Amino acid sequence: MKRILFTHSYFYRFDSKQWKTAEPYPPYGTIYAAALMREKGYEVDLFDSNLAESPEEILSKLTTGQYDYLCIYDDGFNYLTKMCLTKMRQAAFDMASWGKENNCTVIVSSSDSSDHYADYLNAGADFVLIGEAEYSLMELCETLDGEMSYKTVKGISYLEGGEAVCSPKRPVIRNLDDLPDPAWDLIDIEPYRDIWMNSHGYFSINMATTRGCPFKCNWCAKPIYGNRYNSRSPERVLNEMAMLQENFDVHHFWMCDDIFGLKPGWVKEFNQIIKEKGLKFKYKIQSRVDLLLKEDTITELAESGLEIVWLGAESGSQKILDAMDKGTQVEHIFEATRKIKAQNIKVAFFLQFGYLGEEKEDIDKTIEMVQELLPDDIGISVSYPLPGTVFYERVKSQLGEKKNWSDSDDLDLMYRGTFSPQYYRRLHRYVHKVYRRQQAWQTLKNVVGDTRVNSTSNWRSVMLLPYYLPGASWDKFQLQRLENA
Repeated sequence: MKRILFTHSYFYRFDSKQWKTAEPYPPYGTIYAAALMREKGYEVDLFDSNLAESPEEILSKLTTGQYDYLCIYDDGFNYLTKMCLTKMRQAAFDMASWGKENNCTVIVSSSDSSDHYADYLNAGADFVLIGEAEYSLMELCETLDGEMSYKTVKGISYLEGGEAVCSPKRPVIRNLDDLPDPAWDLIDIEPYRDIWMNSHGYFSINMATTRGCPFKCNWCAKPIYGNRYNSRSPERVLNEMAMLQENFDVHHFWMCDDIFGLKPGWVKEFNQIIKEKGLKFKYKIQSRVDLLLKEDTITELAESGLEIVWLGAESGSQKILDAMDKGTQVEHIFEATRKIKAQNIKVAFFLQFGYLGEEKEDIDKTIEMVQELLPDDIGISVSYPLPGTVFYERVKSQLGEKKNWSDSDDLDLMYRGTFSPQYYRRLHRYVHKVYRRQQAWQTLKNVVGDTRVNSTSNWRSVMLLPYYLPGASWDKFQLQRLENA
């Protein structure tokens, strides 16, 4: 029986922002691939790099395990891997070289390797899997084991005469229920639980119900699952969730789909089966404002246990949304946010600054939108060009030697924006402080007006007002100085 050691190249400790956030999720995509290979008769093992201190920790397995394959298979459901961070790329290169030293055939699958397959092949990988990779991996290993030509396998890249060659593209998997459930037994779950419980007082785990996104935001890279959208059945999803509740005592889930519940009628069926099975849990999702305004989606989501929805608001300027090919209207953001809050669901915004053509008035509109709607949380980034996007093609001639961030808190504007990279870093801090200041004012009004909302967290927010008031003013002064520089 052939042996495969699975791993992936995301290390939370290498990303100080994410390590401080203390919300680690197991490598869902990695254990999906491991489950399929086990079903096909391979013996599988896992080195989970998420919580490891360094890539060198894999050596203890490589030197004693006598593996035939080392498969560095990143979690394509984790948006952090889509960012192609250079710290994680170097970790993958190191592990690939150690795999070769220990007589493994090294296979890599990730967003970064799909975009930069030649770099990975030259760093020691024997094969790179391009795009959705489970069946490419299965066919590649079966072909190699049968001593047949791997050149017939779709969706792979390899070196031929020192040059990187790509085979024909593999079609996406249409029926996701054909895949076995992820191999959760490979995960040491207790370290994840400990981090969550110590930092947040509850434990959350990740799930995926879909693959792909049919929308064409021109800055959003889709190197793994592409522009097609395929769903698992609600029944299959909920069976896995029930298993995780029973085995891991988990009652909170992060639905890590790019967009949750896009398929017509899916959310309604999901909610109905939850009622039939008597399941109880909370969960969070990502979605679009235009989608949520269709049918009676918000009501169904509330009934099924939705706690918070992260919206790709991006900007409060219609000019910028149109430039991004976002396909949404600013008024949709306002309408959806109010309807979601009316159902006692929390709302969070993804915001993006620095897109091509953004001026000061566009930035001001975004800040005004945040202050008026006051979401429950915000995540701020600057526009980040990734290969395969229209946005990347527009700015690639301006990119220097640095083409990727080192970690998720890098926030370097790597092309010519309206303002300097220093301006956008300061803007990131300023918007957070303005937002927290507004939150604190609103909390103070609520606490004074209704004693039922008194809580430790409410008073903690109010007590931070003396910090946010001068802090926001100082950042605003610095922004004005940078504007005129």
